[in-house]
Amino acid sequence: MKRISSGIPELDTRIGGGYLAGRVLLITGDTGTGKTTFTIHFLHRACLDGKKCVLVATEELPEDILDLSEMLGLGLTKYYENGQLAIERSFQNRSEKVQTSKFGFTPEGLEIELPTLSDYVPEGTDVVVIDNIGVFTLRLSIQDFRDQFDALNFILSTRGDCTAMFVMDDTACKMTHNLAEYSVSGSLRLMVDENPYTGNIERYIRIPKMRRTCLSLNPIRFEITSSGIKLL
Repeated sequence: MKRISSGIPELDTRIGGGYLAGRVLLITGDTGTGKTTFTIHFLHRACLDGKKCVLVATEELPEDILDLSEMLGLGLTKYYENGQLAIERSFQNRSEKVQTSKFGFTPEGLEIELPTLSDYVPEGTDVVVIDNIGVFTLRLSIQDFRDQFDALNFILSTRGDCTAMFVMDDTACKMTHNLAEYSVSGSLRLMVDENPYTGNIERYIRIPKMRRTCLSLNPIRFEITSSGIKLL
């Protein structure tokens, strides 16, 4: 099975050489666990390898993502400026559509069917990251979410060798009973927990699923350093 680098050499070693190419990967985690940093590693390596990439940003402005990438030494700005990396302003578009009533914000502008996210992914795209897909699930029934999520996966699977990475926050995962993990080829769970031996609060990654890969079920400790993710 063809692999594509995660952009984190130590992680590639743990998962047989990288993520499954041409498939869908899911990254889940709570706030502050490093989800966006994982996506920056992935996009940076893909750009270095000459791949055409798309980032659908649902919670942050492109400028903020680019600034973070530069701070980590994983600069995406030059790829964005030369067109190799497209950043779709889903967050900005979603915010501008929100209508205001005398009671505050109304939800109409936040509603979107998940399969329409594929409209952001043109033919010839090698890598697409949607961060965070969870913002579009909060008003869906469990059945609607499963149907729409499967439909989005199917549409992207018809785009040749396009590799997709979906980010989903823990709140949305729990509300949808972790159904997304059943539909993807690989899943990474990022966690913050107390180390029982030291009493320190530390970051961990669990890899519950990676098809065609021999995996350890033990959590892997990692840090977010000034140069990005470092597995310990």
